[in-house]
Amino acid sequence: MNTLRRVAVLGAGTMGSRIAAHFANAGVPALLLDIVVPGQANRNAAAIKGIESAAKQRPAGFFADDKIALVQPGNFEDDLPLIAECDWVIEAVVENLELKRELWRKVDAARRIDAILSTNTSGIPLAEICEGFPSQFRRHFLGTHFFNPPRYLHLMELIPGPETDPAILDAVEDFASRRLGKGVVRTKDTPNFIANRIGSFFGGTIAKTMVEEDFSIEEVDALTGPLIGLPNSASFRLLDIVGLDVWAFVGSNLYNAVPDDPWRDRFLPLDFEKTMIERKWLGDKTGQGFYKRTGKGESKEIVVLDWKTLEYGPLQKPRFASVDAARNIEDLGERLRTLLRAPDRAGRFLWKVFSDLFLYSAERIPEISDRIVEIDRAMRWGYANKLGPFELWDTLGFVDVITRLEAERRAIPRSVKEALTHGVIALYKADDRRGKPQASYFDLVTQSYQHIEPRPGIIVLSDLKRSQGVIQQNAGASMVDLGDGVLCVEFHSKMNALGEDNIGMMYAGLAETEKNFDAMVIGNEGADFSVGANLVMVLLAAQEGEWDELNQAIHRFQQVNMALKYAAKPVVAAPFARTLGGGCEITLHATRAQASAETYIGLVEVGVGLIPGGGGCKELLVRLKDPRKVFELIGYAKVSSSAEDAKKLGLLNRTDSISMNPERLIGDAKALALSLVPGYSPGIPRTDIKVAGENGFAMLKLGAWSARQGHYISDHDVLIAEKLANILSGGRLTGEQMVSEQYLLDLEREAFLSLCGNPKTQERMGYMLKTGKPLRN
Repeated sequence: MNTLRRVAVLGAGTMGSRIAAHFANAGVPALLLDIVVPGQANRNAAAIKGIESAAKQRPAGFFADDKIALVQPGNFEDDLPLIAECDWVIEAVVENLELKRELWRKVDAARRIDAILSTNTSGIPLAEICEGFPSQFRRHFLGTHFFNPPRYLHLMELIPGPETDPAILDAVEDFASRRLGKGVVRTKDTPNFIANRIGSFFGGTIAKTMVEEDFSIEEVDALTGPLIGLPNSASFRLLDIVGLDVWAFVGSNLYNAVPDDPWRDRFLPLDFEKTMIERKWLGDKTGQGFYKRTGKGESKEIVVLDWKTLEYGPLQKPRFASVDAARNIEDLGERLRTLLRAPDRAGRFLWKVFSDLFLYSAERIPEISDRIVEIDRAMRWGYANKLGPFELWDTLGFVDVITRLEAERRAIPRSVKEALTHGVIALYKADDRRGKPQASYFDLVTQSYQHIEPRPGIIVLSDLKRSQGVIQQNAGASMVDLGDGVLCVEFHSKMNALGEDNIGMMYAGLAETEKNFDAMVIGNEGADFSVGANLVMVLLAAQEGEWDELNQAIHRFQQVNMALKYAAKPVVAAPFARTLGGGCEITLHATRAQASAETYIGLVEVGVGLIPGGGGCKELLVRLKDPRKVFELIGYAKVSSSAEDAKKLGLLNRTDSISMNPERLIGDAKALALSLVPGYSPGIPRTDIKVAGENGFAMLKLGAWSARQGHYISDHDVLIAEKLANILSGGRLTGEQMVSEQYLLDLEREAFLSLCGNPKTQERMGYMLKTGKPLRN
């Protein structure tokens, strides 16, 4: 499967076009086929529309524009014979059994005999789709259920058909994990598989509880988002994104497919939701749903639906005493326990929703899954929940939850009751052996703990730290032994903002690596690689006039980056998600980067009135050899939309590597570090960097002046641009000259410090810290 040369995707709707786009992201050419639309001059119009939609979608379905060319449009009438050139055929047409079967009959006549055949159905049993097809077809037929958008949602459910060859299942799982970056969960061929079965129940339970407990839409979304480890879209904002009609269609089909499920009423839309569907209030695609944007310009606002009157009104900020008390608790587990203990409306609402989720999930074993592990992974990876239902149950206390359920005289599944008789106090437990991380789960079917199988290539730093401890740590960073002679410096400060803890640990890591290891990785498991310097500390130092201390801190960060660049042994940075400011500078100075595909990297300091002070200006000038391009990159605070885009911008090197699967990032970085060891030799700081001097400064300054004349930037932006131009031109030297890296670092530090002392820069820093948004003053 690593030699997969071409895929065919049948159906160019929302899912099909995005699946094709994601194969293109992985470098695999895709043939995208759909119907011939009557009246359209171009017989491939449907497929072309799908490709254009995937490209225009925000966030985009493609990593970079050049990936679009890897998707070839076609149609079912003219181009179906082309699937004979494809190694894998994926069907993603509408959820209609007979339509799918008719299309598969045509595919069977045209396909390669050894091609993999899969359906993206979310609700039709595979046994019904492939019934009556030849045995050879059925051995190659399986379900691959992607989640929308495929680029961003980690889950792919892998569903065996009645006769699927196990070797094909293994090959598809491995390819999906390594090349497509998917978290693969094997499921049974049951209605809506795992994630949508549990997710539909959870969503329906939230809506039902809202009505029963008389909550508003905005109150529910305030309670069911990041506060409890769910995405920002929470509940009803999510339905506006998905489309209420789509949600109702999935739920109604599920209701009909599970006649023996005693909870199945939860899958049906409520009366007010039926009225919304009748009125076409479906969400974003129709301009209104649970929320609606009104007005224009400065009068633009978002209004919210009152589900009782079906009238829109201004958003009200929900206030709950328990939420106010818990909001600032960083640890999710402690925050959840605090919320669930609260006797107020919020606490009661969350308990009612979670307790039903626990009971329903337990009752679905072994119907939809034999193990709790797959249910938890499906909800984490498919719905971006921080914790799956059984992990959440453990977090709240397995026995504590049962005790509360019993006090309420709730019916508890027999398997859960039996677990108590075996003395079970948690559904998961660490079971480390000889310094190697190992975990077990409680099997509700066999009523015994079973080992969770290792996942080759995936390194979890928290598991390593639990099983073997750390070499060294402080409040903001740790040193962890990855094994095989590779050391990891891990950041774990808030948002991985950089301060002395992080800088000191990088110095210590370099020293430890030189003595006892072969290579070093800089990586972590936070939400972001690093958002940059600790802005609070910078602002406080500037306001207090602590210029010597600030100068020393900047100098120390510059020098640790230089130490990374010229380290005695190779250093690999493993950036992912937001890699901003100082985080970008660390990545720029590493020997190589192993970047997550979803890396949003950039030097964004101008947004707070500063310029990069840790060597970012210098390093981009060395790499790109184009002062104008560097000026624009930094001056406009450009941030990549992906790792591929970062390579085009020059923020990653062409030789840097990309991990499609974020779970594999640390493991891939370790492998890259080891591969660099045999031929590695450290360089020496450069003294031959060409700068343009006074003429170069004038050219760059002219660009800033033009932008000011066009009212695109402010006077303070012009000042920042002049400071940046001064660095990139080498300090207004006479004519072209060669300068050293240290010379440019000194210019950076001088500019950074002078801007820190400017009141308008301090206003920008304060505004960013207060609002999270840049101020243009």
